[in-house]
Amino acid sequence: MIRHPEDDAELLALVRRYVTPERRYLKLGGGLLRMQSPESDRFMRDLREDAGLITADEIATLLDGGWRERRTAAWLVAVSRRTEFRERLGELLLASEVCCVGLAYCVALASFGTARDADLFAAYLDRYLRRPDLGYDQAIVMSALQFVDLNLRGDQAVRFLGPGGLWQQWLQDAPHMQAHLGPTSSFLSLIRRLCAFVDECAEPRVL
Repeated sequence: MIRHPEDDAELLALVRRYVTPERRYLKLGGGLLRMQSPESDRFMRDLREDAGLITADEIATLLDGGWRERRTAAWLVAVSRRTEFRERLGELLLASEVCCVGLAYCVALASFGTARDADLFAAYLDRYLRRPDLGYDQAIVMSALQFVDLNLRGDQAVRFLGPGGLWQQWLQDAPHMQAHLGPTSSFLSLIRRLCAFVDECAEPRVL
């Protein structure tokens, strides 16, 4: 797709408005869990406000940007519960075009938490667990699928995790990744805590 100068100007304006203030894009992830009040309260308030203000067209523009823009957009989608972006996030997750954003896609889809979101995670695992040469977001996606399965009482993760499943095959064929993965339970805990943050951010406290 050919980008015109006016497109770049629009993207830059959106980056300045939603992505870079107080380096938001860097904090959207595990860093959220290390924040303490009053910083965490302010961050949550501002994220909630922007999630309500940003338009669908603006989100789409950010999702066409780099990893910083996509990460921020995915979180704004999650907090604003814009499930109309489900398929687009699933496409971006599957394409894995840029680094540092897979967790954001997973949090958004896991926060939606439907059977369709589980299908999108399974599609990713069907592709990338067959690629032991690629250390992408396999562990995060597996944990996100487990999270959705637990909430839905589903069983999509079973076929990957069971004896002879693609997860064990991937670990066996990608020993260089084992030292970096740690137990999958730690990633499941991360997904659970980040989705809890989304839920709290999406539902303002009643004072």
